[in-house]
Amino acid sequence: MSLTPLITARQAALGAVTPAPAEQVPLLQAHGRFLATNVSASRSLPGCDNSAMDGWAVCAEETHGATRDRPVRLRIVDTVYAGALPTRALQPGEAARVFTGAPISPGADAVVRQEAARAGEDGHVSLFITVPPGNDIRRAGEEVLAGTPLFTAGQRVDANVLGVLASMGMATARVRPAPRVAVLATGDELVSPGTPALPHQVYESNLLLIAALAREAGAEVVATERARDDDSELRAAISRLTPRLDVLITTGGASVGDKDRVKRVLQELGANFLVDGVALKPGKPVAVARLGALAVVVLPGNPGAATVAFDQLGRPLLLKLQGVLEERRRLRARLSQARHKQAGLTYLITATVERHDGGVTWARMRPQGAGQILQNVGAEGFAILPAGRADFSEGDEVELELFDRPRYVAVEE
Repeated sequence: MSLTPLITARQAALGAVTPAPAEQVPLLQAHGRFLATNVSASRSLPGCDNSAMDGWAVCAEETHGATRDRPVRLRIVDTVYAGALPTRALQPGEAARVFTGAPISPGADAVVRQEAARAGEDGHVSLFITVPPGNDIRRAGEEVLAGTPLFTAGQRVDANVLGVLASMGMATARVRPAPRVAVLATGDELVSPGTPALPHQVYESNLLLIAALAREAGAEVVATERARDDDSELRAAISRLTPRLDVLITTGGASVGDKDRVKRVLQELGANFLVDGVALKPGKPVAVARLGALAVVVLPGNPGAATVAFDQLGRPLLLKLQGVLEERRRLRARLSQARHKQAGLTYLITATVERHDGGVTWARMRPQGAGQILQNVGAEGFAILPAGRADFSEGDEVELELFDRPRYVAVEE
């Protein structure tokens, strides 16, 4: 079987789908999805000059020389709460009681915090400190001015973005829909978690693992199912699932063994394979196909291999359906140990990052294999051992692709 280079395979997977049409949804439903349009500030934040704390709105010049021994006394003429407006402008010798977020009265240019003042029963307040103009005032537009670009298409709507959109008065947002995904696990050796398993049997972990990874990529997982290594059972499961999906992800039965039936059944159902085997380890048997309007990602059954294959082909495919491409940060790092590999394959090895004195970055590689899963817990990225080379020594410098803080770029349509 001829293996497709990893970069070529990823491009083929991206070519299998186009971004779904955008939809307008209530703001909370936009959480975790990707903006389909640019967003600019519809108003300034804050919308007006307001108090940064509870205290007294005053003319700063009138506080000159104030101390606890020789306080400045001003007449109280107004009380202003957040959400209310001042009832009058301040004249010389006057102050207004204000609370955090309250608009600043005309004629005032500073706030004296309440701890530095004391109101008397005679309708006057004594000020104990001198304050400069602008003291404890949040100026209109100091955070953002109306018309300022806030977010570009492709921005993921996390909790903070959601808060900004709401602060602009938006009740809805235009986003891409979450792809509808089903995960189908195959294998006669599989046993459901929570039931007894014999030593030769394997607890089904891929079903939950891949479903969770799909959710982390923004998908809506509408079904998870298991099937035995049987053509008729596989055919029935695929036919039952496909009408309500955008993407079908299978795990197991992807290689060339007697009981690896998934690709064969998909071909019988009319699937067109865009990728069938990638020069990648772990994850070499991964495939991507089209079955009518449906995209199908065929993952190997070993958990470590399934994770890497999904990350490299399944995740980009799901993100493109949501209108974005993911750009991960990369840095140069030294290998913590020597490694021999097949020269024709790209190896992706989970690693953590260590920075030593002198600014040297090391990729601390973990013991791992295609059938292992613990290696991925707490991993910070992939150490990339590229094709074209078989031997790497300890201390050799390679690229390290980091998982955290990726950048999302809108797909050009």
